[in-house]
Amino acid sequence: MLYLLTEFSDGGDVFNLFRYITFRAGGAFVTALVFGFMFGRPLINLLRRKQGKGQPIRDDGPATHFAKAGTPTMGGLLILSALLFSTLMWARLDNPYVWIVLLVTFGFGLIGFADDFAKVTKQNTKGVSSRLRFLLGLVIAGLAAFAAASFHPPALTNELAFPFFKDALLNLGIFFVPFGMIVIVGAANAVNLTDGLDGLAIMPVMIAAGTLGVIAYVVGNFNFTEYLGVHFVPGTGELLIFTAALFGGGLGFLWYNAPPAAVFMGDTGSLALGGALGAIAVCTKHEIVLAIVGGLFVVEALSVIIQVLYFKRTGRRVFLMAPIHHHFEKKGWAEPQIVIRFWIISLILALIGLATLKVR
Repeated sequence: MLYLLTEFSDGGDVFNLFRYITFRAGGAFVTALVFGFMFGRPLINLLRRKQGKGQPIRDDGPATHFAKAGTPTMGGLLILSALLFSTLMWARLDNPYVWIVLLVTFGFGLIGFADDFAKVTKQNTKGVSSRLRFLLGLVIAGLAAFAAASFHPPALTNELAFPFFKDALLNLGIFFVPFGMIVIVGAANAVNLTDGLDGLAIMPVMIAAGTLGVIAYVVGNFNFTEYLGVHFVPGTGELLIFTAALFGGGLGFLWYNAPPAAVFMGDTGSLALGGALGAIAVCTKHEIVLAIVGGLFVVEALSVIIQVLYFKRTGRRVFLMAPIHHHFEKKGWAEPQIVIRFWIISLILALIGLATLKVR
């Protein structure tokens, strides 16, 4: 919205600053951060009054989690509100990639909200059926993947790019949309599975979003893509503003979600943010890099898949409990210890993801 101020610029005044993506990204970050700090406590108080007993705690979970009973959920509303307000204020609203990512983020956010609402009102951990959530997610992801393919340059339409082989492209043809659906839905559910400890999911999401934001800025700039030898996807640089807003809103939320959490993100936040990461990866043609940058989420999801399949086959468990962060809890690791170590792993993976831009 503020980009429209450039119409009043003669090229040498303050209005000219709004032409620069980096300036508007900084503004988006600060706006979302201040929004989170301003409205975090009032929202938590409102959720506590409306929800009463808060998010129900799993009976089969670690015993230490019963102390969290009564903590309100749906804290993702704070992140999404800050993200929406900040993005609409600072991003160019004529950019299709911004709207694609917003569609996915808030579409999955609505699915998560319905699930959280069902859990709180019924006071059980089941919520909306997993099949319905999955189907709705596929519809949203399918629309987003089709739209992204429509706006990609002709040379990259329906192509899968490889991070370490810059000239290699695999034409997926009609299978690109199903592939994009898998990426987006998979990312949404992987982040959802990771959100099991205070502060565990939000920081890796912020790290991954920040990394993808830098990648989006690079692949949207012709000069950078020429120097680094990566594929040029015009318009994706604007997604840096979205990721900056996500980072600012995430920090505002983390202020209240740090152990012991005053509010949980809930499926409202985890599904939305995971879907956003997947959508950015599809838009920027960096789906494979997402698996590196979001490697922590991949491991969390794989731990559940392995546990379920192995138990059905043998009647025994690979992990003491899945997802894998609960395995370490069962082994006696303190919750903050798990959270901080997982943050470190996420940061290392993000640096590896950024390194793919320079590897030739």
